[in-house]
Parts: sequence; C-alpha cells; structure tokens
Amino acid sequence: MRQFVVVAHELDPAADVSLDDLPGTGRLDLLCRCVGAAVFLSHGIRDSVRVHLVVDDAYTVRFDADRLRHLHPDERNVAARIRDALGDREDAIGHQPADVSPGVEIYRMGVEATLDRLAREGSIVQLHEDGTPLADDLPPADPVFILSDHRDFTDAERAVLADHADSRVRLGPETLHADHAITVAHNWLDTDGYESY
Repeated sequence: MRQFVVVAHELDPAADVSLDDLPGTGRLDLLCRCVGAAVFLSHGIRDSVRVHLVVDDAYTVRFDADRLRHLHPDERNVAARIRDALGDREDAIGHQPADVSPGVEIYRMGVEATLDRLAREGSIVQLHEDGTPLADDLPPADPVFILSDHRDFTDAERAVLADHADSRVRLGPETLHADHAITVAHNWLDTDGYESY
C-alpha cells in the first residue's frame, strides 16, 4: 500500500465550495491535483493507493483507490467529492468515518491522529527539501509520504513530524509543487528506487 498525506493550510471545512473558483476556495485546485497525481494512471486508477487530505487540522478526507467509483481526472470532479466530504463532516463521529461515496470518507482527525493511525500501517516518510536525496535511500515496503500544500509546515506540525517520521527524503535539487512531488515519489517506487524500468 502506498499512502500520501497532504496537509491543507488554507481550505476552510465550512467554506462554500465553488466549482468555478477552486483556487479561491483555499487552493482546492492544488488539493485536487494531488489526489489526481496519487490515484490516476493514463486511462486507469492505481491499485493500493490512499490519499489523506488533512483539512484545518481537524478533518481528514480519505480517497481509497481500490474502492473508488465514478471519479474522473478533472479537478471539478475531484473537488465535488471533497466538497461532499466536507459537507458530511458532522457525520464523522470520533475516529469513525462518514462514508461520502465509494472510496471517499471523512474522519474527524487532524495531523497527529492521522499519523498515529498510519504509523501502524507503514513507514512515515516526510518529503522535505532538506532530506536525504531520494536516489541515496531505499523505498520502504509500505510508505506513507507526508507533504504540505503550497505552504510550509507549521511549527506544531514540524513537532508532530519529528515524533512520527521514520525518514525524511528530498526528491531532487529543485522544490516541486505538491502534486509533482507525488508523481516523482510514485516513479521512485514504480522503478524500485530507479533500479528497474
């Protein structure tokens, strides 16, 4: 299983999501691109991938590629699922999710609770420009990559990562957009650490 945790810093869970202005709705456009980069292949959906969007350090919207139905690779379609999930946020009780649609759930969990749960499922890998170069590291068996949206992690989030991250890796010499970082991480895993094509 490959998992990606994207921490969203501007999306208000109570926002009135306009599908005609995704950038103006807490950079929802970027979050949609992250979901797309994580779950879609050309003419298909990847197997064994989950994406967790942590919103307002209070809710986590999870996309499970193995269960997704009727999700299309356009931003508006993905944004509608996120909008629907946030609309159902009050139905999430404790850490029990509210089901939004096949493969999409919302949890009442912030960054720390999400990482607590995912640490039991795999190795937490922070994507960071000061990390070990990707080519010098070996891909973990069940990676849980965590990255921020277009903003840096807050001091509180960095403290949580210091306690949870098993490793910190750098994808390359340049800072990448979050969705591009997900694509590079997939390629690293797809090629067994750039060893096979």
